[in-house]
Order: sequence, then structure tokens, then C-alpha cells
Amino acid sequence: MDQGKRPRAESAQAAVPQAEQVLEWLAARDRVDRTLQEALGRLPSEREARLARMADVLQATAQGLAPEAAAIWAGVPEHILRRWLVTDADFAAAVRAASALAAANGLRPGEPKTPAMMRVVVLAVAKGESFRAAAEVAGLSPYKLRTLWHASPVLVALVDAARRVRPRKPRAHAPSPHRPRGAGRKPSSGGYRLVRRDDA
Repeated sequence: MDQGKRPRAESAQAAVPQAEQVLEWLAARDRVDRTLQEALGRLPSEREARLARMADVLQATAQGLAPEAAAIWAGVPEHILRRWLVTDADFAAAVRAASALAAANGLRPGEPKTPAMMRVVVLAVAKGESFRAAAEVAGLSPYKLRTLWHASPVLVALVDAARRVRPRKPRAHAPSPHRPRGAGRKPSSGGYRLVRRDDA
């Protein structure tokens, strides 16, 4: 990307607090869900966790996003979403209805540009996707997103904030098996969500 065409530095800097608030809000979603679940005194069941993510997919689809973008929005691997669409007829019908609702209101993947698309761009960049890949998953051409980026200090600040929170790449060398773990360091959870197994 041509960094020389960024909006003026002071304009982007003024948007940093807003951008950081948005990233914190997006990251807090799972923490909010866990806290609400704690009020019930138990872990969610697999079914409850799946239904919550399916509801997120429907929300994204109703805003004109394609399945790949809806998966990013909902925090669901795309292959899992595709499997749900094949194996759960009721869910597949609900997704088609949400897509029809979006189309009836003039929302289709890629056009017009919407805040939902910007949310997917930010989430994709935060996950480690490139600017081009984030544009494509959101349903935008890289050219269109770059044009927006050149014109919008807020989008610059959002993309920069998303890059700051993306996961670090693993080091090329393996740590010594004899080296003790540093104090206070915990192994990564890998992004898994704790759930109760459904009864057979």
C-alpha cells in the first residue's frame, strides 16, 4: 500500500481513541458472553454456543454480507459455517431468508459500502489477514478499500489499531525443553471456548 497517500498524520492521530474503543468493543464480545453465562452459574452447552454463533451469522447476512464475511463477523471458521449450511436445513433456510431481507433492502455483497463491511475488514486485519485479503473477504475490491483508506483518517486509525492487536507470528526456533516457563506466563488458549458437552 502507498503509505505516502495516507490522510494527514494529525487527522489519523485524532481518530486513534475512537479506533481503539472500537477494537476493544469488538474484543470484549466474548468476555461479555462469558460474564452473562457466569450469571447462570454454568458453562454454556455446545448447542447454546452454536446457536449464539448462528445468530451472529444471521445478523451479518441480513446486513448484506456473504458467507465468508459472515463467518469472520461471527468468529466461526468458514468450513464450520459451510458444514452447518449443509447439515442444518433450518439454519440454511434462515440464512437464505436473511439474505433475501438484505437484497430486498438494496444490500448485496460488495454494494453499497456499509459499516458492516468495515467491521469485517477490521476483524480480518486483526486476525492477521493482509489488507488485500481483508478487502476481498468483506466483499470489496482492494482498489475500492484503498480509495476509502486514502480518504478516511478514521479508517486509517482502525486498520492501524487492528494491526497492533493481531496475533504475533510464532518464532522460527523452538524453545529449549529444559527452559522453565517464565513467571506469570500461561500457555495460549488457542481461542477455544469452554462449553458443556451436549447429552447424547
